[in-house]
Amino acid sequence: MKFLIAIIKPFKLDEVRQALSDVGVTGVTVTEVQGFGRQKGHTEIYRGAEYNVDFLPKLKIEVALTEDLLDQAVQAIQSAASTGKIGDGKIFVLDLENAYRIRTGESGNNAL
Repeated sequence: MKFLIAIIKPFKLDEVRQALSDVGVTGVTVTEVQGFGRQKGHTEIYRGAEYNVDFLPKLKIEVALTEDLLDQAVQAIQSAASTGKIGDGKIFVLDLENAYRIRTGESGNNAL
C-alpha cells in the first residue's frame, strides 16, 4: 500500500478530485494549508500599504491506495493540477505499513 500526498493550488481541487475518481480512487482527504517553495510568496497592496505574503494558500490532498493504482493516480494529479506555472505543487509518495477500517475491523488493502 502507498500513501500519496499532493500539494496543489486551491482552484484545481475539482479537476484533481474528478481525475482521481476517474482512475478508481475512492477516498480522499483534503486540508487547507499554507506554504511556499520556489515562489517565495508575493507582494500585495492593501489600502495603500504594501506587504509581503510569505505563505501562499494551498490544498493538501492525502490518499491511501493500493500499489496498482499509484501510477495512474500520480499521472491523474499531474495532468489535472498543472497550469504550467511556478507553484503548481508537489506529489509525495510514502510506503503505508497498514490501514484499519474502524467500523468493520478490516485491515490492509481491504480497509482501503
